[in-house]
Amino acid sequence: MAININAQKCPQNHRCPLLNICPAGAITQRGIGLPEIDQAKCTNCGKCSRYCGMGALQLK
Repeated sequence: MAININAQKCPQNHRCPLLNICPAGAITQRGIGLPEIDQAKCTNCGKCSRYCGMGALQLK
């Protein structure tokens, strides 16, 4: 399983609030661009997908 980000659902116009939600520190972001998931750090807990108000992160 992996977390995928749907760029069409992610507004990419602000600092992603999920950076502080991920307990593994697997989410990074450059500027206000699309966040990235480090799959090696990701524990697939699903917390980010539950907290994303836009539904842009999906556990697959």
